Amino acid sequence: MQEKLILYTSDETFIHRLSGLTKLISFLLLTSAVMYTYDIRVITGILIFSFLLMRVANIKFSKVKLMFAYVFAFLLINEFFTFLFSPMEGVKIFGTQHVLFAFSQRYTVTVEQLFYQATKFLKYISVIPLGMIFLFTTNPSELASSLNKIGVHYKVAYTLALTLRYFPDVQRTYVDISLSQQARGIELSKKAKLKDRFKHGLFILIPLIFSSLERVEKISNAMDLRGFGKYKKRTWYTTKNFTSQDYLALGISGLILLISIAIGVFVNKGRFYNPFL
Repeated sequence: MQEKLILYTSDETFIHRLSGLTKLISFLLLTSAVMYTYDIRVITGILIFSFLLMRVANIKFSKVKLMFAYVFAFLLINEFFTFLFSPMEGVKIFGTQHVLFAFSQRYTVTVEQLFYQATKFLKYISVIPLGMIFLFTTNPSELASSLNKIGVHYKVAYTLALTLRYFPDVQRTYVDISLSQQARGIELSKKAKLKDRFKHGLFILIPLIFSSLERVEKISNAMDLRGFGKYKKRTWYTTKNFTSQDYLALGISGLILLISIAIGVFVNKGRFYNPFL
């Protein structure tokens, strides 16, 4: 079960050695580069780059395949509704129309629409590896101390650290409740019908919510008993100083963002890459 949890894992890779603040800023820069552009060439390049970073960080695909499966399913639903409500959006954007076939007068499948939706699909999927790298390689306490160093109040920084630590706790609780319910004879496996699995899922969701609220209360009481928030400043057990590797990572991330913007402004004359001109 440990391999399936989304949590920080200690290692000696280049990415693990970076400051938590460096990884947060780099994540925001690379995500901004993806969100800005609709150039499929740039998006594909960032997607390949992010998978290479996962390899550098020794993050096995088996650890994140479930997350990718959920996101992939969500994106397929999103693609379906995009075509359902706006089947000619690609034609409006690119200004041309190459019809492949038609279901009806309204629902006509065009090359432009397929290209637009493929670009959007890759756009969203390319952010997932970046998020996984950040979660798996960033020590929450070290990230909080780094944020506090640049002026973020330690209460805000500590809140972010607790949030990152909370993900694996919720996953563990979910698995424990699921196994307990199955031991009581409630079928939650693939053998059960989809309707029954959804109904039985409520038997997990309700105790999960109450256990989460109980955990929040325990943490809050523990922090109050230790006098958290009494002083304007605090010291940190875990901290890292910036090194040349941090500046290199920030430089590469910033360069990718600048390239993404420059291609949009000077090459494409806009956010969209139009291969139909």
